[in-house]
Amino acid sequence: MITKINLKNVACYKNQTTLETDKKINLIYGLNGTGKSTLSNFLYKKDEEQFSYCSIEGLDDDTQILVYNQSFIEDNFYESNSLKGIFTLSEQNKQVEIEITQVDNKINELNKEKQAFEKKIAEENKLKDDKLADAQDKIWEIKTSYSGEGRVFDYCLKGKKARDRLFVHLTTIEKTSEKPSKTISDLKNELQSLSGVNATTYDLFSEISFIEQSKNIENHFIFSKQIIGNENSTVSQLIKELGNSDWVKAGYEKYLSPESSGNVETCPFCQEKTISDIFRKNIQNYFNESYEKDIQQLKKLSEDYSKLTIPKLPDLKNIINTYSEALDFIKEYELNYDKLTDIFKENKRLIEQKISTPSALITLNNSSIVINKLNEIINFINNFILDYNEKLKDVEKVKKEIENQFWQIMRWNYDDDINSYLKLKSKSNNEIHNLENLMKSINSEINNEIQNKTQLQKNTSNIEGPIKNINKNLIDLGITNFSIKKHSENFYTIVRENNNQNVFISLSEGEKMIISFLYFIELCKGKKNISQEDKKIKKIIVIDDPISSLSHIFIFNVGRLIKNEFLGVRDNNTWKYNYEQVFILTHSLYFYYEITERDHKIRKKNQKLIRLKKNDTGCSFEKMKYEEIQNDYHAYWYIVKDKDQPPALIANCMRNIIEYFFNFVEKINLNNYFQQNEFINNIKYQGFYRYVNRESHSLGQNIFDIKEFNYEDFKEAFAQLFKISGYEDHYNKMMNE
Repeated sequence: MITKINLKNVACYKNQTTLETDKKINLIYGLNGTGKSTLSNFLYKKDEEQFSYCSIEGLDDDTQILVYNQSFIEDNFYESNSLKGIFTLSEQNKQVEIEITQVDNKINELNKEKQAFEKKIAEENKLKDDKLADAQDKIWEIKTSYSGEGRVFDYCLKGKKARDRLFVHLTTIEKTSEKPSKTISDLKNELQSLSGVNATTYDLFSEISFIEQSKNIENHFIFSKQIIGNENSTVSQLIKELGNSDWVKAGYEKYLSPESSGNVETCPFCQEKTISDIFRKNIQNYFNESYEKDIQQLKKLSEDYSKLTIPKLPDLKNIINTYSEALDFIKEYELNYDKLTDIFKENKRLIEQKISTPSALITLNNSSIVINKLNEIINFINNFILDYNEKLKDVEKVKKEIENQFWQIMRWNYDDDINSYLKLKSKSNNEIHNLENLMKSINSEINNEIQNKTQLQKNTSNIEGPIKNINKNLIDLGITNFSIKKHSENFYTIVRENNNQNVFISLSEGEKMIISFLYFIELCKGKKNISQEDKKIKKIIVIDDPISSLSHIFIFNVGRLIKNEFLGVRDNNTWKYNYEQVFILTHSLYFYYEITERDHKIRKKNQKLIRLKKNDTGCSFEKMKYEEIQNDYHAYWYIVKDKDQPPALIANCMRNIIEYFFNFVEKINLNNYFQQNEFINNIKYQGFYRYVNRESHSLGQNIFDIKEFNYEDFKEAFAQLFKISGYEDHYNKMMNE
């Protein structure tokens, strides 16, 4: 067992301070701030660097030191951050739960990242959806413009009269490299020409067949021949000199020919009777049979030429509606038709001129070029007619072709809308793909963390057995208004009296102390978990201020519990101890008195009473007599009366006097006095009030944690408390001794 504890260069132990003992039970009394917590922390974590100048003598290697102090509570009592009032016990479970909390935090952070990515994905999908809706609205114009009863293109939209179907159909059509040559108007005309009431086949248009005939007439030699009379006639020389046989011919036919009006003898020019039968005969001989033959041939050519008729095109409206390019050929035909008409008209005029003036030389216009052009156009038009007639044989096939052409035109017309959507969709899909890859990585991390959490949960120890014992001990302590109930795996909660539901409230410091101390007792018994049995191990027990946060109602019960478990039991004339050695530290004189053995012989044999003191040079351990326990009350008053004592010590002694006199001697509830106007309405008393009413005395706080200490204010408030409670005489007596 421990024989010496050496403390040096840590906290208030400036110089080496040694606690010597040869007893199993060591009871150490000291005011707050004298070094009790430092002593218990050294025994709890003796291997830490801060205790490198401290040492223990007499400790065997196989002896385990179990320490109950604030550090033990912090290490073993773990409250869930997510649910107040939910806690676990066991240092091992606390560490695991801390690690689980870290894992949960990591999972939460990963989930936040995941949610951020999900939000971005949702935003990208919304962009796509909005752009799709815009494109669909635009393309919906096709339906509103071309679908409906009586509209020729309604059949093209069959099965595509929903926004999504129409859009999908149009986007699946491959755009042609060249813009469609036909327009919607062309297709409409074609449909109407093929399916209208006037839709009928056309006969082929015959070519112009008189091209050779017209060529022969136009190139006839007679038009380049000077037709004149008989040169052997006696008047031939005269006519030649006149140089105008055509004029003579005209005069002859009018005045001298048998067909004229009479037998003229008087010259129409000189008015002399110079025209004789001989002259008339000579003129007639001049225009002989050869001359007349040429004239007759000219007339025959004129007659034949006049019979040449240029064919006119029939009504080709359906052809034009079906083939827009056919209109150009028809217009060209009409243009050349007019040209040929003009040529024929001019040639006829020239032939008539030749007949009238046979001696004149003429050249007719060539119509062959124009006729050939017309025949060429007729061939093109016939091709349209043939194709049109063929289409009429299978209108449904043609309608299918028109449907394909319709959608090609639509694809071109709405290409910008489609491409705008497809570009945004491609960009968004790439972004979504990248985000989903990041999410996969995050999901993988989350799964790893979940597996890690699962493994950590397997490492927690089962403390259901100790929890049962704690509930039993709570009843033994007289605490029946709450118990501990399992909340979830390795987590527990306080269940209040008459309430079957978990009460999710923060545990009070007193509840934490009671529960953690009862759990400490279970650890000391060797029941860290159900399967472990470690009772054979020698154990030294250290208990630091177990009643610091307790109501005075439970101090006696806790004292009794400590005495029964740790201070040994009498068996006939011998004492039996559960543990190798016990150290109990307290600031409470009353509690110290409670756990001290009253039998002088037994106390002298088994217990060592030690006082821990602190002064300017450091701390010291001094042997304490049993009688001094009662005298310390007077010592507190001496310190309070001396304003030159350290402020923290004066305030601490005031609190110890109040605790001893009011709580333990007179059993008075001080709160009733602190709520009276003398305290509530006096601001300068508030520092004293808050200091005296601090719940925990084990936090190592001093008076400077609240406000600058004012001795006169504290002394006045101290006196006021005794005055309003009716104990002013006692105050005056103690202050004047």
